[in-house]
Amino acid sequence: MRFSQDSSAGNSIQSFRRGEIIVNERKINCSVIITVDEIVEWDLQRFDAITAEHIDQLAGYQPEIIILGTGVRQQFPAPHITAGLLSQGIGVEIMNTDAACRTFNVLLSEDRRVVAAMILE
Repeated sequence: MRFSQDSSAGNSIQSFRRGEIIVNERKINCSVIITVDEIVEWDLQRFDAITAEHIDQLAGYQPEIIILGTGVRQQFPAPHITAGLLSQGIGVEIMNTDAACRTFNVLLSEDRRVVAAMILE
């Protein structure tokens, strides 16, 4: 799916399809962490391998909110995996990766401190 919203500041997701995401015209074919100014390959390739350590890595960016794209379908991690975020005052939204891409762009356009973690499976 191609997105029409264009953000002039930072990393904007331009399109997503299974196995590929385009950020600022850069094609990415692996799971990825996206912030306003960073694009980092994420060592999580399948949703069922997610651990609290993966979530802690995202919290290290000190976001206001984390958007977790779980692949083609929405899947929820066990509650103990994301429980530490609440105590840190970090929100987390979990959705399929297509919806996560759109949500990231909207939050970015609102100048929110957002981190997107996208699983491309």
